[in-house]
Amino acid sequence: MHQHFNGLKTTLLLGGIFGLLLLVGALLAGGRFIWLFALVGLVTTAIGYWNSDKIAIKAMRAYPVSEVQQPAMYRVVRELSTRANQPMPRLFVSPTQAPNAFATGRNPRNAAVCCTEGILQLLDERELRGVLGHELMHVYNRDILTSSVAAAVAGAITSVAQIGLFFGGGFGDDDDRPNPLAMLLIALAAPLGATVVQLAISRTREYDADEDGARLTGDPLALASALRKLELGTQQLPLPPERELVSASHLMIANPFRGDGFSRLFSTHPPMAERIARLEAQAGYRR
Repeated sequence: MHQHFNGLKTTLLLGGIFGLLLLVGALLAGGRFIWLFALVGLVTTAIGYWNSDKIAIKAMRAYPVSEVQQPAMYRVVRELSTRANQPMPRLFVSPTQAPNAFATGRNPRNAAVCCTEGILQLLDERELRGVLGHELMHVYNRDILTSSVAAAVAGAITSVAQIGLFFGGGFGDDDDRPNPLAMLLIALAAPLGATVVQLAISRTREYDADEDGARLTGDPLALASALRKLELGTQQLPLPPERELVSASHLMIANPFRGDGFSRLFSTHPPMAERIARLEAQAGYRR
């Protein structure tokens, strides 16, 4: 298994986003209350850790499936998890025609893999195998835990900045209160900074999961073919940008929302064309 220095990346990226939370707290409330924002970060991290296997499942209204209901999913996941010497995750299906898949869970023993009804209809078994290999590598590389915690802390930064703006930074004495202009800038910049860190986590790990998943299946072109179909399928049948779905979108193999122009810059997913090109290069494919 190629780890891509994921431990170092996790430490640096989560350290950066947690540091940003403390910086927001210091600027809005003064140094005396920095402990309060550290506590917010710790509580948020704990919640994200223990509930990482529930948030996306609930958001997608997914239901557990048996081997009788989804024999292909079970056959492929059992084969790949056995090959990786890892426990079999729980399998779910989401009742939506929007084609997508995701994995969730804080570790391999508490993992779940979910496919939408749309992706099961769209892909053949070889392509589905490529997608499931990608999702399993997210679990084995601990990407789901990292992404869930990063999303939770990023949300805390946004909330803290908005609260500080609403209350005018009135957590301390007059001498401790920040300049109103500085407070406004931090209220606007902090959520953006948190989003950028979260995007860095998500985009980097999508490339890694593509590569490692292709190594696990031994078939990079199967995943490349699946991604081509998913790019068209998600544009034709996007998910509605509801709050719960937005919070879970970074877990999915393809951007579930219709995005173009400027909005693509803030997508948690790297460009499909780049992902496909990397997989083709991995397979030694030449156009």
